[in-house]
Amino acid sequence: MERSVNGSVVEVALQYNDSFTESTFAFANCINTIDGGTHLTGFRSALTRVLNDYARKQKILKDTDSNLSGEDVREGLVAVVSVKVPEPQFEGQTKTRLGNAEIKGLVESALGEELSRFLEEHPADGRRIIEKCLTAARARDAARKARDLVIKRGVLDDSVLPGKLADCSERNPEVREIYIVEGDSAGGSAKQGRDRRFQAILPLWGKILNVEKARPDKILSHEAIKAVIIALGAGFGEEFDPAKLRYHGVIIMTDADVDGAHIRTLLLTFFFRYMRALIDGGYLYIAQPPLYRAQRGKDVRWLYTEKDKDTYLNRLKDGKVNLQRYKGLGEMNPGQLWETTMDPDRRTMLQVTVEDAMAADRVFTELMGDEVAPRKRFIQSHYDKARLDV
Repeated sequence: MERSVNGSVVEVALQYNDSFTESTFAFANCINTIDGGTHLTGFRSALTRVLNDYARKQKILKDTDSNLSGEDVREGLVAVVSVKVPEPQFEGQTKTRLGNAEIKGLVESALGEELSRFLEEHPADGRRIIEKCLTAARARDAARKARDLVIKRGVLDDSVLPGKLADCSERNPEVREIYIVEGDSAGGSAKQGRDRRFQAILPLWGKILNVEKARPDKILSHEAIKAVIIALGAGFGEEFDPAKLRYHGVIIMTDADVDGAHIRTLLLTFFFRYMRALIDGGYLYIAQPPLYRAQRGKDVRWLYTEKDKDTYLNRLKDGKVNLQRYKGLGEMNPGQLWETTMDPDRRTMLQVTVEDAMAADRVFTELMGDEVAPRKRFIQSHYDKARLDV
């Protein structure tokens, strides 16, 4: 839709899909207002009001039912809101938020009329949209109840911590770190090899749920994810509060094979979608276990990449070296795991960061979402960078 009023122009395009996330992009005078503003507020207000009015008019929502929330009506929504204003008032030095008070009412009125007309003229589409919103509302209510059980009931009380968690004795979160480890075998080595004063170990069993394809209520009922949420103690989703973190170092430690990479990706997807502040605060890391142990006489070298291995072998004048390839963390004894991967004085870790949030969001959606076609295109365009683990 497009409408001009008193020299200002409002343009809105929106579409619903089967996903569980909202992607709304706001612009003012062609500037991407990433922090929103009055135009985005007017858009969301109109969307929520019109869909609730339509649902009640069509008797889909009964008198005793609660209204659909803003989150409910925006689940699976892709929208672009653009306004052109003669005298824009931007807030902040980077002009990322529109402040013109009159624009809220302008956008709300324009979208309200156009969306109401569309719903009246396309009742089948209107019913499908409302049914999707109702499904989102039921899932959100189930998720709220699950959060009450999982998170709000004494999360910081050590007596309700996950049974598989081997906690540390230090009480200061700033020096505490937790290793999220793949499997009981690696968890056993990590528990024996760690420094019990400040290092906690949480073994996971099997591959965790792909949260890109699941609703919050399903996510919170998944045992492994529930264990991670409770162990970290800082909540989940919009309620996540990094100030409540029990550990300021959260370290993903998985095997150096395809399965380990998959588990790591599933965990990163979960943290990006539901604990984003963990990444933004610099608390999330990926452990770097060695790929090879090279022994030549009494000399032992740990080689962390294929390049390290090739460089080491090329330096040797003869090829007499005992080279052991590690497929899993469980193959290392506790002393070796400590020496190579967990000792703060010798280990190497990658800190997880997000340089381009929009690009990261798109990649997670493409690779982990329901749609196969975007994933296939990604694989076809990046196949030459793949490494086979055989």
